[in-house]
Amino acid sequence: MRRKILLIKGKGGLGNRILSAVCGLIYADLSGRTPVIDWRDGSYAPLGDNAYPLLFNTPIKSTCAEIDKAVCPVAPAIWTGYLKASTQDMINKFMPKAHSSPKAYRVFCVDLEDLNVPEDIAVYWSYLPKFRHLTKQIRRDLRFTGRSIPCIIKEYLDRYFTPNVRVRREVTRLTAQLGANPIGIHVRYTDRKIPLNSALSILRKRLMQVPDQPIFLATDNAHVQRKMKMEFANLYHINKHLPDNGERLHWPATDVAKLLEAENALIDMWVLSKCTRLIYSRQSTFSQTSVYLGNMARNQLDDVDRNSPKVLLKQLIQYYA
Repeated sequence: MRRKILLIKGKGGLGNRILSAVCGLIYADLSGRTPVIDWRDGSYAPLGDNAYPLLFNTPIKSTCAEIDKAVCPVAPAIWTGYLKASTQDMINKFMPKAHSSPKAYRVFCVDLEDLNVPEDIAVYWSYLPKFRHLTKQIRRDLRFTGRSIPCIIKEYLDRYFTPNVRVRREVTRLTAQLGANPIGIHVRYTDRKIPLNSALSILRKRLMQVPDQPIFLATDNAHVQRKMKMEFANLYHINKHLPDNGERLHWPATDVAKLLEAENALIDMWVLSKCTRLIYSRQSTFSQTSVYLGNMARNQLDDVDRNSPKVLLKQLIQYYA
């Protein structure tokens, strides 16, 4: 019997592609396929280099190079002859107006509700994870009996996304420096902005209960970092590149040390996961990945967008797409 492959592509931020890759990895196990993760799009490593095995210690042994020249049936067929291409390039070529469409992934992603796709190579991509489309298959599979989706996600994160040595070393150092019961706060404030005043108001209220509680800040905005350092004495953050112009940092066109800054983002994500409490936005997959990693309970979370009709509607549309 020939080995069948699931080629898992990435697009977007680290939280998006990590959780989407987890969805793909679960599909690979459900359908009996060998997974290969392809992050060669230039966002987190030089264009053409696969950022995934550079950032993580992975049990995946197969490489993208083994697949690039494969001559065999591919699903979806649109990827035939383009297995080396990035999702960004494919959308530019075939659906240039669909970068923001919640349903664009259907054109470029294997049917997640079909575990018996006959093609030798299937390609998985989605901008956001599509766990809902796997729910029935997961419930029928004895390997997942009695476990919740968050529990399953954490298992896959632990198995496939163990950070590299530098990241693990820095996470250990920072968590020791923070000490007991730190509050984590994630403030995305570049191309997307969380309600900063609400986040700071929640933080101030928490500090009224424990004034000396250490704070770990993960942000993509230099102004936010400076502002919070002026107000909060017991605040920690890592040293990383922060664009003063408010532009998105991780993007193929950016001129930064991509792998280094990707590692810095992972340090933020993993330290947040070890905090006692997290102030975040539910629309951030970066924060949500930290929640899964830390196996955080609802009473540990302060979601600044929990009552936002706009965010709730957007998530509902994405959920059913």
